[in-house]
Amino acid sequence: MSREHLQSGNRLELLKQVRVVLVRTEIAGNIGATARVLANFGIRDWCLVAPQADPLAEESVKFAARAQPTLTSVRRCETLTEAVADCLVVCGTTSHETGMIRSTSLGLPWEILPRLLSAAVSGKVALVFGPEADGLSNEDLSLCHHILHIPTDDGYPALNLSHSVAVCLYELRRSLLLNDRLEQPRSDLAAFTEQQRMFEHLEEALTELHFLWKPDADRLMYAIRHLLGRAGLTHQEVQILHGLARQIQWRCRHPNPPYSPPLPSDPASKAMG
Repeated sequence: MSREHLQSGNRLELLKQVRVVLVRTEIAGNIGATARVLANFGIRDWCLVAPQADPLAEESVKFAARAQPTLTSVRRCETLTEAVADCLVVCGTTSHETGMIRSTSLGLPWEILPRLLSAAVSGKVALVFGPEADGLSNEDLSLCHHILHIPTDDGYPALNLSHSVAVCLYELRRSLLLNDRLEQPRSDLAAFTEQQRMFEHLEEALTELHFLWKPDADRLMYAIRHLLGRAGLTHQEVQILHGLARQIQWRCRHPNPPYSPPLPSDPASKAMG
């Protein structure tokens, strides 16, 4: 979607780039109610990851009301990685504010969602919601670039799943209708799968270096993922980080080399050249 297209007044077209992902949803009625919310706000792309309830159960159909075309269009995926593979930016949601991952990456809807819309100019983006009982796990959240928290009363902070979806989609649509200024998106953003391969490579290298070591290895890697993920990495930057990981591994495997020649096949070196 071009910037010229947005400037022509078709900003709501950006909603076509937004994918809603429900992870391990347990209650059929919540799937149907979410379908209705999506229809209300003009979202057509959505996915269920390992659903625990049947999206076409009687209760789901009932709560979808007249949004049954949206309900029947939902895709199913086995993993969150599969569901967001083609997305440039992934935003997870949580009702919890504590813990290393959440405390370092947490933001409010009006802070996070404009960044999602800015990235949507260049490609697909995703909003991810967890199961009703426990929400997204740390492993789920580690795959997200941003973590969003809806401020609710401390006495009863947990929102119904479909209500959480409604709040987020309302904020997205409101931002577009009010003509809020979108941040200039970075060009050539790397897709989720490309970033994921790099993070796996970097984790292997940092483990060899013993920077990542039990018992804090997972928490440190989550923090690194969010630190880099929030930057909106480009293809070239991902290649540079691959080169960093390769050099760390080479040094770990050759602790006392006479010299450290650059690797001729290193794409990062070419990218910098």
